[in-house]
Formats: sequence, structure tokens, C-alpha cells
Amino acid sequence: MKINGKSYRTIWFENNLVKIIDQTKLPHQFIIKELKSVEDAINAIKLMEVRGAPLIGVTAAYGLVLSIIEKNDLSFLRNSSEKLIASRPTAINLKWAVNRMMTKLSGVNEKEIKNIALAEAKLIAEEDIEFCKNIGLNGLEIIEEIFSKKKDTVNILTHCNAGWLATIDWGTATSPIYHAHKKGIKIHVWVDETRPRNQGSNLTSYELNEEGIANTVITDNAGGILMQRGKVDMCIVGTDRTLSNGDVCNKIGTYLKALAAKDNNIPFYVALPSSTIDWSIKNYKQIPIEERDPEELSHIEGIDDENKIKKVRIYPKGSKAMNLAFDVTPAKYVTALITEKGICEASEEGLSRLFK
Repeated sequence: MKINGKSYRTIWFENNLVKIIDQTKLPHQFIIKELKSVEDAINAIKLMEVRGAPLIGVTAAYGLVLSIIEKNDLSFLRNSSEKLIASRPTAINLKWAVNRMMTKLSGVNEKEIKNIALAEAKLIAEEDIEFCKNIGLNGLEIIEEIFSKKKDTVNILTHCNAGWLATIDWGTATSPIYHAHKKGIKIHVWVDETRPRNQGSNLTSYELNEEGIANTVITDNAGGILMQRGKVDMCIVGTDRTLSNGDVCNKIGTYLKALAAKDNNIPFYVALPSSTIDWSIKNYKQIPIEERDPEELSHIEGIDDENKIKKVRIYPKGSKAMNLAFDVTPAKYVTALITEKGICEASEEGLSRLFK
């Protein structure tokens, strides 16, 4: 997708370095950062310089390449893989990508391991681009159907950032939106700001602006009244982990949007690549829910009149805060899952039909 008219991916390998767009600086500064070691990759994931389940997975894959470049030693590689998996526990793509890389590298000799690792990491990235593109083409059918009935602008509500900044390109929840826009369908997106890190206002609105798609940032709690007033035609969100029974773990606040959509008879879709499906867990209570630093709640960053990014405290000094990063939306509130292989109901039967 584009920034200032130039096409970018969110991550790429160049001259034995991994380059990323530092998302902690967006939307105020566009900075390309170099990752030179596996520790840099781990920190980039932890600090959310890269974020979004698919992008985290690809970053981890490239992190293992950096590990091999740094020290071509099996013990060091295994330790790197464990540290990468532990860097953010909720998104299943992270563990999936690391395990895939380690399986691929099992038994490979020292002379070949770097090239094989790099080829596999690049393959994972290319697959994600293709998956996200196909998610968009499948989701486009839903938007086209709404547009053909309405004959007017399709209003879509989304939560957090499941855009191209959360993947390698296209995005998951935004991919159908981008495809519809390219086809000339009138689109308007309600963008939840998504506290506490404001990935909606900082990232989703930013990338929609760059693509010329009409959007309006709203406070997280405004979605319900907009639905009541008939201002929302459909909701579409991403996911960090989807269970085989169709339960969806996504950014905190997603569950409340699904409840409001159900109450107002508004379709609620979840877009995901198959790498985000967790086939092993059957009960959502087993999902490790990341709890992040309370300072993300008590402090907020912005740009001042001198174009300097500053962090300020917005809570009373003695107040405690709890910062759960994700919640779970039960399958019964999900209208359908949009995947690279098609659209299915949020259930074990639906997913099994597409991914035998």
C-alpha cells in the first residue's frame, strides 16, 4: 500500500538487515528502522514497533534469520526461538511462524542454514500478502452485495488496526475495503480510536487517508449509538487468534462491538488468514491474554505545537490501572469468517470445510 504516494511493505530484508516501519512513531513521523540482531526483533515486537498478528509472525521469522547471521549455533537459535515466542503471547501467528521456521531448519547444515532460513522467511511474507489479497477479494463480495441493495455509500465500522500496517500488505479487515474502493464503490469507515494505544486513530485512519478512503475517527464507545441510528452497514475486524470453534480473540473492545452489532442486527465479520487459526485450543479460557504496562493507559503520546512527540500523564498520580490487551468474542456473535479460502460460518464445521 502507499505512503505519500509511494508503495511500501511493512517489513523487508536488505543487506543482512531487517527493515521495518516504526509504528510507534506513526502518524506523526514516518521512520524506517533497521533490525540488526534477534534481540532487536524481539524488542520491536515487545515495544509494538511492529504489531498485528501476521506482521509479528513474519518479524519473528526474520528474527531467526538475524539469529543465524549473528551466531550460527543451534543452541543460540533454539534460545532465540523461545524468546521470540515469549515476546507477545496472544497472537498465534508468532508461535506458528517460529515453529514453521524451526521445522524447516531441522537437520540443515551450517553452510546452507542462512539461505534456507531467509528463503522460508520470505516465503511466509509472500504467502501473507497473497492470503490478505484473497481475503479482500472474498470480502469484496459482501460489500458489493450491500452496495447493490443500498445504492449509496457503504458505512463500515472497524476496531483497532487490521490494515496493511498489521500485515505485510493489504491487511485483513481493510483488504475488502481497499478492493471495494479500487472498484469504485463508495466507502466510508468509522474508525474506533482503540484505546489505549490508539491503533485505530493513529494507524487505520492514517493508512485510509493515504489511500484516499473517507473515514471518521470515533471514540471507542460511540459505535453503539451509531448502530442504533442506522449509520453502520457492517462491522469488520481482524483477529490475533481464532479457535477452531470460531471464537475470536482480538484487541480489547471487540467483544463489546459484537454485542452492539448483534443487538442492532448488523453483520459482524472477522477477517483472518489461516495462520491465525489455533487448532489446538478448544476453550477460549486457555488463550493467554496479554496484560501490558499500565502506563499505556495512564499516559498518552501526541505531537505538540513544535512538532515534538511528547508523553503526558492523564490519570491521577495515585490511580491504579489494569491494561488487558485482548478480549474474546464468542462465535455466536460472529456473522461469518472471511479467510483466504473463502467465507465460512464461525464454527468448527465451517472452518473444517475450508481447511481440511
